[in-house]
Amino acid sequence: MYRPPGVGSSSFILISYRDLWLRPGPAPRDRSLITLATLICNGHVEEIAYHLNRAMDSGLTQGQAAAAITHLAFYAGWPNAMSALPVAKGVFEKRRDQ
Repeated sequence: MYRPPGVGSSSFILISYRDLWLRPGPAPRDRSLITLATLICNGHVEEIAYHLNRAMDSGLTQGQAAAAITHLAFYAGWPNAMSALPVAKGVFEKRRDQ
């Protein structure tokens, strides 16, 4: 009998991730910006660098990313936005050096 992969299994994560990111709807840049905003709002600093790079690879500019973080400070709280700033700065510097 077939058993679907359990939550947390690599198969479940791969299928869910692929279905989420490849379905019709917002452009990849916009999906990444939505994800980035959600991570910042919820204080998930450890995942910001990956998704910021992905957003920038999809066309988000450094200025747009900085503006989004500034905007989020007023809606997600200053501590969340200020926690995201050093991560964003690190991403910007690393991309500039490449």
